[in-house]
This record gives sequence, structure tokens and C-alpha cells, in this order.
Amino acid sequence: MNQLECFKATVEHREHQQFLFYAGFTPDLEKRIKEVYDVGVGDIRDFFGMYNPVMPEMLPPEDFIPQDFSRYFYDSEIPKNAFINPLGVLEIPGSMYHFTKYVSPLRHAERFSDIETFPYPDVTGFSSGHFSEEVNKAHATGKVAGCWIGHMYEDSWQIRGYEQFLMDMICRPEWCEYILDRVKARNIAVTRAAAQAGVDWIKTGDDVANQKAMMFSPELWRKFMKPRWAEVFALAKSIKPDIQIWYHSDGNIDDIVPELIEIGVTILNPVQPECLDLTMIKRKYGGSLVLDGTIGTQTTMPFGSPDEVSRIVRERVRTLGYDGALILSPTHVLEPEVPLENIRRFVETAGML
Repeated sequence: MNQLECFKATVEHREHQQFLFYAGFTPDLEKRIKEVYDVGVGDIRDFFGMYNPVMPEMLPPEDFIPQDFSRYFYDSEIPKNAFINPLGVLEIPGSMYHFTKYVSPLRHAERFSDIETFPYPDVTGFSSGHFSEEVNKAHATGKVAGCWIGHMYEDSWQIRGYEQFLMDMICRPEWCEYILDRVKARNIAVTRAAAQAGVDWIKTGDDVANQKAMMFSPELWRKFMKPRWAEVFALAKSIKPDIQIWYHSDGNIDDIVPELIEIGVTILNPVQPECLDLTMIKRKYGGSLVLDGTIGTQTTMPFGSPDEVSRIVRERVRTLGYDGALILSPTHVLEPEVPLENIRRFVETAGML
């Protein structure tokens, strides 16, 4: 089976012999893998036979001038290695490898007018004319086509500030709703273009949980995030009814899984074994969801032996993939401490199933 055929069998919950599998790598780890396995300049996922969908992106116009957000950081010391990302968030490299500290542009907002006048992310004038061509080329070569739509909650709190956004949900809900709606407008535009081009799936999500529970009450998620994601997903399915909705959230999101299914999610990622009872999730929701992930990056990949990696992969297939509705992957990008032998064993075991 090629990857497109395998993807279709997976989302249709049809039993099949092969399983899609993939992993992501931090830059230093990817560099070392390429050196050891002599990957050269090629794509590491293609080299290892991993699931590697084509992901077209909206393109800015030729005369596009990025927003200048510097005025929002008048009181911040900006190191030379810091940068302001497309959301307008200042990212300052932290003390641990690739992590950065966020400085939010609306952290000092005192009036609603401050919220209204912020230059939110926008794809007006961007081009998606190449989407259909890329989708067709992907399908012609047996590959899957998808599109990253964006976050909702994560982009919003990063613009406003983490604590500020959480407090606004209680004290100034109209501020939250305005920010979320501006972010949603961008997501709607990208979703429409992707669905019209015929992508197989859209990639979405928000980290809304910690190891044990939601970061805030499910009631607040239902008020602020759920209806906006529902609108995005409904638009996608109204244009392409068989489009798959991939949703990511780390942590224990058991409280909202039924409602994610209700609004259209069909692929759930990363399904962390350190946070969720995987067999329970499969038993309760397996008829509606493809599980994508399930291989622990807090346990198995960095600290298990190669034999344990193989055992866990086979166990996941036996307990979670018996109906074909499973994509195997580590539950987050692999960090530098993950042994190369564990990565090799993951690839070998998943690739031989």
C-alpha cells in the first residue's frame, strides 16, 4: 500500500497490515541522525519511509511587508538572538536548548481599543492558487495532502499573555472573544482554501490540558473555544464532506473528547500514555477516532531500551490498532536525549508491521 491508500484505510477504520508512522526531531537530533545514516540533504521522513504528507501553505503577495511589532516591546530588553514571530510575539531564547520565553504584545493592554487596534494575523491577499496542483501531485504519487490551519486558544493567549488571557475569560470575556474571533477569521480563510483544493485532512489543535486535567474548566472551553472550532470544522466538511479533522492537545483531555468528536474531530493527537488510559480511550471513542501518537516521549523514547520501544509499538498495534484506526508516532518532537538506537528500533518495528 502507498501512503494515500494506507491513510484511507486508516480513517475508514479498515483492518490492514501496514500502519502509517512518523516522528519529529529537534534540530540537533535531526542533524546527528542525518550524519549517522548519511541522509544528506534529503527529507529524513522520506529516507526512513515515514508518513510524510504534502502540506501546502498560503503564500503572501510579492509586495507583502511584514508588520512591525516593535512598538509593543518598548519596555523589553531584546537580545540579539531574540525574534518577533508572525503573531507579533517576542521570543527570547531560554536556558534549555530550543525553548523560548514569550513576551506577549498585548500584555499591557488597558482598554478595549488596545485589543481592537492590534494587527492580528491575516491572510487577506495571500494566494492559495497552488493548492490544487500540489494536492493533485501528491495524490498522483500516492501521498496524502493536508494543510495546517492554525491554533485558536494558543495563538490568542500568546498575543494577549497567558495569565492575562486566563483572567480575561472570567473578568473581561469580550476581550477574549474579540481576540479569538480575529484568529478564527484567519483559520476560516485557510480552511476554505484547503477544503476547496481537496486536501485529505486539516491539521488543528490547542494545548488545553496539563498532565492530569484541563488547564481551565471544561465550561470555559465550551464557551470560548468549542463553538469557534465547530464553525471551522463545519465549513471544512460543508465543502469536502470526507475531509479528516486532526486535532492536537497534549495532556489529559478526556473531559472534552466526546465534544471534539461531536464537532467533527476524526483524528486525535498525541494521546499521551503518561496522561491518558489508552485502552479506555480506545474502548470509549475508538469507533469515532483514529488515534495518532501513543508512543511516550516522556518515558519510552528517551528512557526505554530498544527492545522496550519495539514491544510498545507492537503492543499499541495489538491493543489500539486492531481496527486499523491507528497512526504510530512519538507523542511530541523527539528531544536530544533520545538514543539513536531507540529511533532506529521505532522505525524498524513500525515499518515492518
